[in-house]
Amino acid sequence: MGWKLLLSLLLLAQGMPARQAEPLDIRHEGSTLLKVNEEEMVYPMSGVPIMLEERMEKLMNEVAHKVEIPPVNAALNSAGGIIPERTGIMLDKRTFQELIYGYVYEGDLTAIDVPTRVVYPRVDSEVLSAIKVRRIGHYSTYFNSRNQNRSHNIDLAASAVNNVVVFPGERFSFNAVVGKRTKEKGYRKAPVIVRGELYEDIGGGICQVSSTLFNAADRAGLTIVERYSHSRRVPYVPAGRDATVSWYGPDFVFENPYNQPILIRTFYGHGQVSIAICSSELVELQPRQVPSASRRLPEEVKVDEANARNIQ
Repeated sequence: MGWKLLLSLLLLAQGMPARQAEPLDIRHEGSTLLKVNEEEMVYPMSGVPIMLEERMEKLMNEVAHKVEIPPVNAALNSAGGIIPERTGIMLDKRTFQELIYGYVYEGDLTAIDVPTRVVYPRVDSEVLSAIKVRRIGHYSTYFNSRNQNRSHNIDLAASAVNNVVVFPGERFSFNAVVGKRTKEKGYRKAPVIVRGELYEDIGGGICQVSSTLFNAADRAGLTIVERYSHSRRVPYVPAGRDATVSWYGPDFVFENPYNQPILIRTFYGHGQVSIAICSSELVELQPRQVPSASRRLPEEVKVDEANARNIQ
């Protein structure tokens, strides 16, 4: 807090105005978000006030939580039409701090409007329209839709990676994009493979999505950075063509080596999950040959609940 302490001492040397007791009204869009008293923001000592940094940080977090709206990237709907992007707003922390310091040290403020700035999405309609035109990789796998829990998990994971854009030189992490698979996020118990054995666990089935994505990315000539196979054969892709993932373990990661962004599109339903990798007409494609998955539907896997255990 070096420079702030120096500011306090300089103000003391210049002579401080009388301390004010009136609270500061913090407003946004015409409404009061909260009120702040000077005593809450400074050390309890006589003379020059010295700002409590932890209180300033807490105040900024409170205000940011109330006013910030994240930007939304442009996306494609199921028919391939563009859903326009939306800008967001973010707390202008530097200006906000200056206003709070003015309230504490100058004593002539009774209300402030929360300073914000516009945040633009990474993917706008112009970018999306340019990279949706050319399919550079595609892969489909098949599953038994009678296993409703597993099908539900596949749907959730496929939706999570849909419309993701990876810019040149960037890396895609399946775990980072899909996030932790939890009951609260809607994932259900379904068969998973752990150390060569079948168990029931939350999120069973998502490895079919990561495996489908791996093969689509490989066909598109993307750089595979991290990929692990299951400890036993899986029926939905050819041998050695799977990509197991786990929140506390393996991840599937690829990098975009091209000079154009790439777009991931997923299609799910009727016992099939398909993933397409799209990009611009300008991309200098270097595809790879990848064997297709069998169209034969795997039998529904059943696990003895008595032997099931929860695997983290």
